Amino acid sequence: MNASPLAVQLRPKTLDRVVGQPHLIGPGKPLSGIVDSGQLPSLILWGPPGSGKTTLAHILANSCKIPFVALSALSSGVGELRKIFEGAQAIFSAGRGSTILFVDEIHRFNRAQQDSFLPYVENGSLTLIGATTENPSFELNNALLSRCQIFTLNRLDQAALRSLYTQAAITLKRVLPLTLEAQNCLLEMADGDGRALLNLIERLLSSASADRLDPQALSTLLSKRAPLYDKAEEGHYNLISALHKSLRGSDPDAALYWFARMLAGGEDPLYIGRRLIRFASEDIGMADPQALLQALAGIQAYERLGSPEGELALVQALVYLATAPKSNALYRAYPKAQQAARQSGSLPPPKAILNAPTRLMQQAGYGAGYQYDHDTPEGFSGQTYFPESMKRQIFYTPVERGFEREIQKRLSYWQKLRQAKDRTG
Repeated sequence: MNASPLAVQLRPKTLDRVVGQPHLIGPGKPLSGIVDSGQLPSLILWGPPGSGKTTLAHILANSCKIPFVALSALSSGVGELRKIFEGAQAIFSAGRGSTILFVDEIHRFNRAQQDSFLPYVENGSLTLIGATTENPSFELNNALLSRCQIFTLNRLDQAALRSLYTQAAITLKRVLPLTLEAQNCLLEMADGDGRALLNLIERLLSSASADRLDPQALSTLLSKRAPLYDKAEEGHYNLISALHKSLRGSDPDAALYWFARMLAGGEDPLYIGRRLIRFASEDIGMADPQALLQALAGIQAYERLGSPEGELALVQALVYLATAPKSNALYRAYPKAQQAARQSGSLPPPKAILNAPTRLMQQAGYGAGYQYDHDTPEGFSGQTYFPESMKRQIFYTPVERGFEREIQKRLSYWQKLRQAKDRTG
């Protein structure tokens, strides 16, 4: 009996045995083209855990039949890198070609360590294969990225996981004790991660259960994996982006799904609550002024009740925001006002709208000519409040939705009064 982990036993040696990644593997696809040509460029394999990055790195390296070194950025330092660089340079100088260096979790190296690869990648003594679960554009130096091709790996879909499940059963020469429904449940537990699926199968077999398990028994036996979610890394930002855009798109069901996904992954509900407050102003604004109050009420209720009871208050705010009329008029108006403020410098307000608490200020013209709006028939004087040397600006343009439709009517009415007063002088 083979004592090696199942993931090691099933690791493919050739591309045709790899499950998943059909956009990279197959006739006319980029990785297959690299193997066929025998010319391996420096490259970065970016994908979620268990998508096949390490397997592909070994297959690509073996296809070129040149020296190969593997290390993990988690356990390697400058000293080890220096030895590898020196060895690669010696092999290259002797006319024996390039050395392939596979670096797992390459994003764990700091900027200085990443920079140390550049001269050797540049002169051809080193061919770099980096594997990362994090977005390379955020985690890797631009100089290093410009010298590497980036290949994005996807999480394994159900068909790929089922193929892996079948391969495991064949390798183990036994039928796994699962009903068909439990098999589907096991694939869902793997959550797109091939290595996790094989680990779950090993745990299942180590339980020595003789009975066929249904989904409930399987879940009890294995305990469902924690969702793939890291509050400090890209998964966090991807899910909050999905939640925000679902709200903006007025889809309460999708918003509820991403909300539930984030909480299942361990996200702080207060973080989501703060994002709801921001959303209320950014994407709804005056189209429904109650939106901001609902968001505030939701987060305040959660602070009082905590989880799980208080989560329903956030759900109420979430659905309110998703179904409210949308406007980004405030979001667009504020940057315009900021730009005007920067460009106009320190222009003073018109003296007419300034208070004059002292005789000197009265003599200087402070408050002279101010029109008290409540003394006019319309409750609107139409005077200018911008600096005297600055033309009147329009920053806020309400949309024809929700309460902003009413605001637009008011602004149009006041503009007509202002123009009429300008004509009469």
